[in-house]
Amino acid sequence: MRRAASAAAAVAVLVAGCSVTGEDEASPARTRSAAPEAAAAPAPAPSGRTPSGTLVLADSGADTVTFVDPDEGAFDTVEVGTAPYGLVVGDDGRAWVATAEGVAVVDTGKRTRIARIPYETDGIGEPAYGEYRGGGMGIALAPDGRHVYVGVNRPGGDGTVEVVDTRSLQITGVVGVGRRPFDVDVSRDGREVYATDHDSFDVTVVETDGLGTRRIEVAPYGTEGGLGSWLKPHYAAVRPSDGRLLLPFEGERLVVLDPRTGRSHIERMTANTHQHGAATTADGTLLVVGTGPIDPSRDEAPSLTVRAPDGRERVVPLDGPHEAVAVSRDGRTAYVTGGFTRDGYWNGITVVDLDSGDTRRVPAGERPLGIAVL
Repeated sequence: MRRAASAAAAVAVLVAGCSVTGEDEASPARTRSAAPEAAAAPAPAPSGRTPSGTLVLADSGADTVTFVDPDEGAFDTVEVGTAPYGLVVGDDGRAWVATAEGVAVVDTGKRTRIARIPYETDGIGEPAYGEYRGGGMGIALAPDGRHVYVGVNRPGGDGTVEVVDTRSLQITGVVGVGRRPFDVDVSRDGREVYATDHDSFDVTVVETDGLGTRRIEVAPYGTEGGLGSWLKPHYAAVRPSDGRLLLPFEGERLVVLDPRTGRSHIERMTANTHQHGAATTADGTLLVVGTGPIDPSRDEAPSLTVRAPDGRERVVPLDGPHEAVAVSRDGRTAYVTGGFTRDGYWNGITVVDLDSGDTRRVPAGERPLGIAVL
């Protein structure tokens, strides 16, 4: 069934990936917002430093990050650069944001931009919008906070991972990876970086000492359809218990990859929906965002899969496509961004109570993709 879907998609899709057309690449996403909610009045900004528990969203349809009280709504924005994609926040409160122009550094306490560090990768083109634009995509922070690793898309070719020294705010290394590095993760010991290369069906393992690389194919449905295939790796999560990479596919298959050996096995999933964002809680629960069907006659609607460490799954329905997910500090609440890299996105987040499965929608941001919890 999935190979047939992939072949059909290959005919319809002229460029790589998860979009019916490539129109977003040329036109700012902000002009085509599909948010169903009426614009909400901004929540009052907190006095003093930004409180713990605040959400930070990367507004891929604008040039900003938005600060959100999950109960009261959005209360502030900071300009960071064109079309921010992924973001990560360190223990020092600085946010690192992958924009089309460079890595923006934001003091989340004061809600001000400190710097924007230009990329050194050539061939990324002029700053643009959409999932095919050149520039930063996935981004991760080393466990010791000394380096940030950002996946940089070079349209039409292989991407790179650029290394940012968090003290000097300088690029200290550039290494080649696969095509369109949607996601970047770091091993628990900080010795390896993992770039999930969407359009080349693989994960690039980067050794942080010396920047040596090796590529591991991750294609549980095969590579039929090439760039036009829908059945590619999107996001990964590092399993806390053993450092394995967890890569979900289509709400059907979970690839469990040992990046040290390159060996993997497949476990069954149950949501039966095209899957994007992934995250884990401290106890090893895996959260996976289902964006909706490839084939509406066969596949299920958008959802959030909550997968326990023993493999048991609960599927929480979501209203409309979503993209990325983050978890509250106490592990009881998930926050899912409505930005989505394809059509059907909306300007807000869905808050999911992980105990009850109850959901509520909070209008916020402009096509938000990346998300972090302060």
